[in-house]
Amino acid sequence: MPIPSETPVLDTLMAMTADSIERCGMAPDMLILTRIAALAAMDAPAVSYLAHVEPAMREHMTARQLQDVLVAIAPIVGTARVMSAATHITEALGVAIAVAEADVENGM
Repeated sequence: MPIPSETPVLDTLMAMTADSIERCGMAPDMLILTRIAALAAMDAPAVSYLAHVEPAMREHMTARQLQDVLVAIAPIVGTARVMSAATHITEALGVAIAVAEADVENGM
């Protein structure tokens, strides 16, 4: 029987992501870049990119690497999707920075 949770959807998504990462033989940075490309192709919302900000930072990924992914997929997914992805990535980074600043202010 599953353990009750206040965030069952988020918990399920986190478990699916962890399982996928565990079973994947890709290097962590390549895995993140592949996921970013898939999110862009799907026109995913900013919150979907937010889940990849911390892992990308842990892997010391650069903005240039993220830009390169968007440049690489532009001929496939199109201008609108790439511009949407760039906007959503920027929004996700803004949220991540705001959360980190709040944690610092609260002594966490």
